[in-house]
Amino acid sequence: MIPQEFIFHLRQKIAVEVFDYQVLADALSGYRKPRDAITRLLASGTIVRIKKGLYCFGEAFRKEPVSREYVANLIYGPSYVSLDYALAYHGLIPERVETVTSVTTGRSREFDTPFGAFSYRMLLRPRYSVGALLETADHLRFLIASPEKALADKVWTDKRFSGRPASDFDAYLSEDLRIDPEDLAVLDRSRLQSIARSYDSAKIKNLVAYLERLEVPAHA
Repeated sequence: MIPQEFIFHLRQKIAVEVFDYQVLADALSGYRKPRDAITRLLASGTIVRIKKGLYCFGEAFRKEPVSREYVANLIYGPSYVSLDYALAYHGLIPERVETVTSVTTGRSREFDTPFGAFSYRMLLRPRYSVGALLETADHLRFLIASPEKALADKVWTDKRFSGRPASDFDAYLSEDLRIDPEDLAVLDRSRLQSIARSYDSAKIKNLVAYLERLEVPAHA
């Protein structure tokens, strides 16, 4: 059992819910054996290891919820949330997506954590560098792909779909991904063009060409 006074002082020193090993070690620097203290904190559930070197307070000791999108940015980087999870976040696809999907300039990785599964797909830096937004949830800021970038990343990484000819996008987007055509029609055209230039890919150029032919709804 961890004394309540110990936890109180720890929470005074660590104001955030998610923190790395260095922050934790600094907070415990006054103790003779900080590594032993960390082991006891983990065993008691006072703190939870998300992955090696990254921790959060246990649910009973949190002051606010932990954003999975924010955690995704910290688990592996550089990265930002994209692909299926971002499409669902922006309301483009109807399905609930359990795995938090991201893109990264590092190699593709997957992590199973107490907060669920996190998946990272590698993009070359020019393709990675365009289309991220800074969002806020529960006072936490995190990077997530714009709707346009999330769609481009999904199309690019979906090896089952060739994207040739451009007319094939009709069935792929409306039937395979189940995206409402009206939602596609209001995507930002200039942002799409910028993403297409960064990708320098026939597949993404075909995507943009298809989207530009869609009529914007009169009520948009």
